[in-house]
Amino acid sequence: MISREEAMLLIRDNIHSKNLIKHVLATEAVMKALAEKLEQDRDVWAMAGLLHDLDYEFTKDNFNEHGNKTVQMLEGKDLPNEVKDAILAHCDKKERESLIERAIYAADPVTGFIVAAVLIRKGTQLVDIDVEFLLNRFKEKSFAKGASREQMASCSEFGISLSEFLSLSLRAMQGISNDLEL
Repeated sequence: MISREEAMLLIRDNIHSKNLIKHVLATEAVMKALAEKLEQDRDVWAMAGLLHDLDYEFTKDNFNEHGNKTVQMLEGKDLPNEVKDAILAHCDKKERESLIERAIYAADPVTGFIVAAVLIRKGTQLVDIDVEFLLNRFKEKSFAKGASREQMASCSEFGISLSEFLSLSLRAMQGISNDLEL
């Protein structure tokens, strides 16, 4: 499998938005934490999280190509099929069948949801956020509208409660708070 350094080169070459880079780093961290919790291959899961939006800046105006373009961009790279399948599954280009496919589907929106929770409280950092605050915001339909509650709640499909999923995701992101500048 390609190294994380090789994946980061692909990201630097193809993603120019600082916020999108932070999003893929956060998704990588959440996927790594989920892999550990579910006793899966953390390197494979982390790689899926890191590369899942590689094509976003190319496909944002033609979202039907999102995911497909990433898989094309990764052609010839030494990556397991489960990484490519997870990339396709996170944006509904493939039915979610495996654990990694279900996990990335839930992990993708949770990172933006947690960032929004930090930004709504002036002067707050990731370390200041707790699960209770996240659960309360989860119930508010007007909060972080772009973060699909349905996708995040799909964590139950792989045996993790919403509270535990938010807690695990928050801890994972807190672990890289310097990289996220939060």
